[in-house]
Amino acid sequence: MLIVAIIAILAGFYKEYVCMLVLLIIHELGHFLCAKIFGIHTQQILLYPLGGLSKMELDISEDYKKELLIILMGPLFQCVAYLILKFIFTNEQDLIQQIHFGILSFNLLPIYPLDGGKILNIFLNGFTTYRKSFQISIVMSYLFTILLLFSHKKMSINMITIYCVLLFLIYQEELKGKLYFQKFLLERLLKEHPYKKYKIIYRIKDMYRYKYNLLKKGNQFIKERDFLLQKYNKFRKNY
Repeated sequence: MLIVAIIAILAGFYKEYVCMLVLLIIHELGHFLCAKIFGIHTQQILLYPLGGLSKMELDISEDYKKELLIILMGPLFQCVAYLILKFIFTNEQDLIQQIHFGILSFNLLPIYPLDGGKILNIFLNGFTTYRKSFQISIVMSYLFTILLLFSHKKMSINMITIYCVLLFLIYQEELKGKLYFQKFLLERLLKEHPYKKYKIIYRIKDMYRYKYNLLKKGNQFIKERDFLLQKYNKFRKNY
């Protein structure tokens, strides 16, 4: 972000940069404050051109309503900030509007780990397994980013840089897929998640995120915590 600031100032786009920075900070502040209300710690806030990323100590199996609210508070805070800035800086309304809608539309794209991608992932988890929903989110993120990249008739260096950063972020998330799944399993073993709906599964890797899982072996049904205890006891004995 420092490099972007230097380039923007040297090129005479300091107004654009300041406006973008203010909106991004307030956007991430929305995520941060909502998470704070729920008692969730924010480890780090990263700012990129046209977007930011808040890293939180949020359980993978957290209530989807709570997670969705944290996600939506970012765009909501940004919209409020946009209206205030438009009211104060009447001479710069067109500039503020252009930057605001640019950040907002970009951030709500169904690309993981942007807010739109996270919302898509929550939706997918309502219909399929945790692993499949993550894999579908990653594949769709790659496809959507590449389609957007080649949909532009004219490409600037800044635009190419943004898409390269986005592809790199998606790739980073893809590499963490196995780690996320192990974190998901350990959370389900160590913490109680009172889900009303349950799902019968035949393999541990087919566990659902927002449902209570029952493992079926022959005519026997094994409770979620019991089969996870068996799994990690076997692992401990092997080592």
